[in-house]
Amino acid sequence: MSHALVVVGAGRGARLGAELPKALLPLGDRAMLLRAAEPFAGVAEIAETVLVVPADRVEEVRSWRDALHRLRVSRVVAGGEGRQDSVLAGVRAISPAADLALVHDAARPFVTVALIRAVIAAAARHGGAIPGAPVYDTLYEIDAAGAVARPVERERLRAAQTPQAFPRARLLAALERAAAEGRRFTDEAGAMLWAGHAVAVVAGDPANVKITTPADYARACPAAAEPEPRP
Repeated sequence: MSHALVVVGAGRGARLGAELPKALLPLGDRAMLLRAAEPFAGVAEIAETVLVVPADRVEEVRSWRDALHRLRVSRVVAGGEGRQDSVLAGVRAISPAADLALVHDAARPFVTVALIRAVIAAAARHGGAIPGAPVYDTLYEIDAAGAVARPVERERLRAAQTPQAFPRARLLAALERAAAEGRRFTDEAGAMLWAGHAVAVVAGDPANVKITTPADYARACPAAAEPEPRP
């Protein structure tokens, strides 16, 4: 069985306030996009990788030939208006020979091989899987005026992470249908649930953080300078 990876890094990262698109910002000696893709190169079943980047950066990323070869990147494609459009562009670029499609955010550069393998194994068993981290904060639902309406029980809640893995054909069909019907989802699991497919959850990794704000980026830079365990 062979799998394919889509690394989504087409956003501009407006909340970071940086001149470069977020995925192209440096973490240590290489771009966040490359750091996010690197752990997947240690998983032999992943036979191809598609990078999704801003349209005006496609040629720049394609010029990183040595890095792309090392990461088994098959294509670099332009993203769309929103994340869902970018994921669809990436999944469309996958070879039809791939059975599972994994989708990972370039803004999560500290994913581990262990988590990747756990998601793949769960997806193979259940037809789709995501990592989910427990929620430890006290949560409240608020009303239209911004006042507390009621507490939310957190024991059964999970914060979704990536990579998320699904059969390629099913994921492509769900994303195509969502695009045709004007439905928007914040991740692939949402689209798959809407299309009627089951989604399993594996234990997420607290270190698998998503870089969104300037503070996140500042914290990630020292971590990126530390020696990385190799699979």
